[in-house]
Amino acid sequence: MSSILKTNAVTMQFGGVTAVNNLELEINEHEIVALIGPNGAGKTTAFNMITGVYTPTKGTVVYTDNNGKECDITGMKLSEIAKIGIARTFQNIRLFKDLTVYENVIIAKHLHIKSDFMSAALHLPWYNEEQTKAEIEVEGLLRKVDLWDMREEKASSLPYGKQRRLEIVRALATEPRLLLLDEPAAGMNPKETEELTSFIKEIRDEYNLTIFMIEHHMGLVMEISDRIYVLDFGETIAKGIPSEIQNNQRVIEAYLGVDEDA
Repeated sequence: MSSILKTNAVTMQFGGVTAVNNLELEINEHEIVALIGPNGAGKTTAFNMITGVYTPTKGTVVYTDNNGKECDITGMKLSEIAKIGIARTFQNIRLFKDLTVYENVIIAKHLHIKSDFMSAALHLPWYNEEQTKAEIEVEGLLRKVDLWDMREEKASSLPYGKQRRLEIVRALATEPRLLLLDEPAAGMNPKETEELTSFIKEIRDEYNLTIFMIEHHMGLVMEISDRIYVLDFGETIAKGIPSEIQNNQRVIEAYLGVDEDA
């Protein structure tokens, strides 16, 4: 199994505070890997370093492209990271709420349209061809994920679970190889979480994705993950398959065994 992403001793400091310290992780193609830990453990900071929101204080992030070439993407711009095949969602849904379902997805699809502004303004043949191709692909994508019938509805009018699904679909429209999901089950009821679990498995197989996710819902994490990394106060305290994590005493003390109402 070949690696698609590695972090090499990645560290992020904010002033005198170390949010993530010497993070060493490796994600292999077609895996579903979870990053878990208490609030404030550094999980979203790790995502932000991978996707170019933050440039690490030290260390490197290495991505392997579809030709097998390793690329140092440390500090690369978000748009460039998206173009090479890495997409993400956010803990707080960031849809264009006043745009329709269809518009949200077609905007993301434009990432791969090569024509310039003048070509679009003049509706030159090569732009029209690219636009038609994008429209066909968006229709196909929305049909596959059961959102086509809602294509004219505003994103803000969708039920919460459908908004989460739409955000994932918008990320899929950028044609990623690696998809990062930041707490995809946040705010979902049990039925929505069950549907999301199936949906993540389906899109991984349908689009040949590798998925890296942050998630607090342990039922989802243990059911869906091939491997799990655990952070606590910015330090990696465990890594392994779900059964190993469930039985790791340090993880239980730091996270799994903590009463949420305590």
